[in-house]
Amino acid sequence: MKTSTLELQEKTTEKHFSPSEIMKIGMGFWPSKVLLTAVHCGLFTQLAQQPRSLNEIKNLFGWDCSDRHASDFLDTLFALRFLQREGIGSFAVYSNAEETDLFLDKNKATYIGGILEMANNRLYPFWANLSDGLKTGKAQNEIRNGGENLFEAIYGSPEKLKEFIKAMSGVSVGNFNVFANRFDFTQYKTLCDIGGSGAILCSEVATHQPHMSCTSFDLPPVEPIAQENISHFGLNDRVKTASGDFFKDPFPNADIITMSMILHDWNEENKRFLIKKAYDALPAGGALVVIENIIDDQRSQNVFGLTMSLNMLIETGEGFDFTLSDFSGWAKQIGFSKIDLLPLAGPTSAAIAYK
Repeated sequence: MKTSTLELQEKTTEKHFSPSEIMKIGMGFWPSKVLLTAVHCGLFTQLAQQPRSLNEIKNLFGWDCSDRHASDFLDTLFALRFLQREGIGSFAVYSNAEETDLFLDKNKATYIGGILEMANNRLYPFWANLSDGLKTGKAQNEIRNGGENLFEAIYGSPEKLKEFIKAMSGVSVGNFNVFANRFDFTQYKTLCDIGGSGAILCSEVATHQPHMSCTSFDLPPVEPIAQENISHFGLNDRVKTASGDFFKDPFPNADIITMSMILHDWNEENKRFLIKKAYDALPAGGALVVIENIIDDQRSQNVFGLTMSLNMLIETGEGFDFTLSDFSGWAKQIGFSKIDLLPLAGPTSAAIAYK
């Protein structure tokens, strides 16, 4: 027997049901794309220099839309608290909110917009194919239309490589800073970051732990970018680079081996392989530190970690994010004796395995 419309309305009123959260998430790509577009065009970087009027912003970016639609765009950012505003409509003057100014101005060292630039330029259109990824279990990025796989596409283009490294560095620097300050380094002297990208993790550790010597290990095309960053921080005496393929070449020996956003790229077999290589490169008492968006064991809280795992489906087909229990099982089977979890910034944690 069908429930009448009146009965449904009474039930909704009685239990205070609301579709607002469904609509907020279901249409979440609307505000997301507004933010990504603002980052892409450099709006926040321009407003970091000085507040600007509606007409100044339209002229600056060559927008040929009506004042109403330009206001719709900017006022959405105001309503989302990314911007501040004086006045309204054609008389409005816009400036950055405090957090926006700190994290989305490209000229500041605290800029995290690299990952948002990559989201706009690459990930946003690929996620339209999530249903196909679930049906086929195959990557839905460049390779979908006969292009190269994720890493071939990135490492085959200097522009994409720089964008990727900037994105990974920007989104991770907060985690690296927390790790460098909260992890107990007292019994260690050397660290090697596997897949070290722009050497930001090594630079953070060397900056906050003056007794540590660090090595950033990655493929040869990455080395000049890493060396540039190391020189920028004035750490050439304690941070070095080493080139190699972490699947083919042995890891440099170190007291601490770190991997940040590396394991989630791969299937379980390759995850175990890399953990075993880290185990072999560590001395007794050494530590493997895996920085990832570790999913809670009940798989009910870390939504970012869960959706990052779906992003690995989109990007690689086989990669996935994991729980601490998953990691603990792999690491202990290989020979690690103790597993800890160190929460970092936001949804990210360090899973630590001690040899």
